[in-house]
Amino acid sequence: MTPYLSLLLPFATLAAVTQHTSAQPYPNKPIRIVTGGVGSNSDVITRVLAQALSATLGQQVITDNRPSGVILGEIVAKAAPDGYTLLLSSSAFWLAPYLREKLPWHPVKDFLPVAMVASTPNLVVVHPTFAAKSIKELIAMAKARPGEINYASGSPGSSPHLSAEWFKVMAGVDIMRINYKGSGTAITDVIGGQVPLMFPAAGTVTGHIKAGRMRALAITSAQPSALVPGVPTVAATGLPGYEYLSLSGAFAPATTPRAIIVRLNQEVANVLARTEVRERYFNAGLETVGGTPEQCDTTMKSEMTRLGKMIRDAGIREE
Repeated sequence: MTPYLSLLLPFATLAAVTQHTSAQPYPNKPIRIVTGGVGSNSDVITRVLAQALSATLGQQVITDNRPSGVILGEIVAKAAPDGYTLLLSSSAFWLAPYLREKLPWHPVKDFLPVAMVASTPNLVVVHPTFAAKSIKELIAMAKARPGEINYASGSPGSSPHLSAEWFKVMAGVDIMRINYKGSGTAITDVIGGQVPLMFPAAGTVTGHIKAGRMRALAITSAQPSALVPGVPTVAATGLPGYEYLSLSGAFAPATTPRAIIVRLNQEVANVLARTEVRERYFNAGLETVGGTPEQCDTTMKSEMTRLGKMIRDAGIREE
């Protein structure tokens, strides 16, 4: 062997090892899913999904909780597009451009959809003594008394807030928002009779409804839900065409290879088809969604179009 070849041999060996490592099938190391704060719907969805994916992928899937939607979006947008850093977030993610003046990322330009994972409908609930017994009666009352009926809501831009505002737009009524720091205190005041009306996530109030502390007028989904048996839809009881769901989806950084997106989508679909996963979501007030990356993309853009104008017209801004 010539001296020149002996010098090249270590570099050739290193190149071969590097090529072999990069050619290993995906995934070959832990995957991180960045999501919302501990205890949020996104957190619950992510933890169930991560546990199930860890078993099927043969790699640890880690939940990385972040308190701010802006921060978690920025982390994933700037991550390497290799399938090892993902985002799981609710519709607040793709509605963020309408709720904030400036963002360091854009939900369409900087991300690729993997799949819609879960959804939760909201309920239109009232204090048990409230006079309206249906959506039709609520609309009639609100039109007869513009600006006099209050509804409780947590943070601006949250699902309970936006579903109520969408109700106002479609019904053509003027009901007034009473702002709370969180849904918990808003629920407490509706139970106590301080505010008569609210549009909370179904899973947060089913216990109160069963106990008679609240009365459900309708559910915001297009179809009745097993989460609250016997509760009719808003659309069927006075406001045709009304629908509002809080959706949560998984996303990867833009330019992530198509093969990785497809693989992740297939794995998510397999997980969501499992009975034990569906049951865990159901017990948390959630319903599985699934579908292709293209369906996720279509749903996201449709929601941006539908609700974006309303958010801007109403001047809604995140705090």
